[in-house]
Amino acid sequence: MLYTIRLQEMEFRAYHGCYDLEQKVGNRFNVELVITTHLGDVANDDAVEKAVNYLTVYEITREQMAVTQRTIERVAQNIIGAVKSHFPQIVEVECTVAKLAPPLGGKVGRVSVTLKG
Repeated sequence: MLYTIRLQEMEFRAYHGCYDLEQKVGNRFNVELVITTHLGDVANDDAVEKAVNYLTVYEITREQMAVTQRTIERVAQNIIGAVKSHFPQIVEVECTVAKLAPPLGGKVGRVSVTLKG
């Protein structure tokens, strides 16, 4: 049986961006993850040690957000790869990375990308 874990509205200050100024001053980012994984014996055994631990997923995401990249596509790809490599029972991770108030010359609430892998 498969189940889904969602980590929503994780907010980070990070230094991603294609412009040098963005990499110096930073910006606020939201990250959302949808993780599809095998249930295995997690529910039957009530065994947290067999589950995808969402505290660990958060920490992995925080670590990846601290690695400056030029594109948020690369950031999302890095998060997916790191989470999947830590938890082999994961089938798929959907990752949305949003830059809040991007410097586009006008009022824009956010720009985001979503990758699945």
